[in-house]
Amino acid sequence: MNELALQAMAEVRALGEQAPPGKHIATGDIRRLSARLYRSIEEKTPARLLPLCEELLEQRDWALGVMAFDWAYRIRAQYDGETYPVFFGWLKKYVRGWGDCDDFCTHAFGELLRRQKHLFPQVCQWTGDGDFWVRRASAVILIPSILREDYQGIDPFRISNALLADSHQLVQKGYGWMLKCLSEKEPEKVKAYLKERHELMPRTAFRYALEKFDKETRRELMAL
Repeated sequence: MNELALQAMAEVRALGEQAPPGKHIATGDIRRLSARLYRSIEEKTPARLLPLCEELLEQRDWALGVMAFDWAYRIRAQYDGETYPVFFGWLKKYVRGWGDCDDFCTHAFGELLRRQKHLFPQVCQWTGDGDFWVRRASAVILIPSILREDYQGIDPFRISNALLADSHQLVQKGYGWMLKCLSEKEPEKVKAYLKERHELMPRTAFRYALEKFDKETRRELMAL
């Protein structure tokens, strides 16, 4: 195993031992450790870093996963045509919690889609995946592009339509969250969408989607 990966594991263990009884390591402490160790890496390239990130992910430890996704995001300017299969492999193999899914998809993987919008048809295919984390990711990965108003060529409603009747609550929350973000950029389109589909959309997704509307609009939509 790479020496830096071993150092990361040792320092995470030390942080765990210092945590108060019954408490987890603070996320802020992990991110500070991640930044410090990243600075010590001389060759900050995908060829050097992505295999190192995978070594951390293979440990299936939450803190090491935070670090791996952070390092992958820090080299976003160097993403290329080889990045997608690596990231999708991580999504399928290592993402097993909503925190992992959302951290990865609203940073590294979401940034890859924003920079390489031609990947959107592949993301659309995730909506039919048997793994509910992948289905949730199909919506959450759009959020960075939406928030930065850089989603030309990406159709958020195509994703929500595909996930509309999904029975898993975390998928419903995921596309509801995506629509909520979109409502801040295109409120009239999202409002019309919710009115048109309110009878088909699970209430969990519906409630998430309308959270950013003004009080009067929320009342109007909730009365449907």
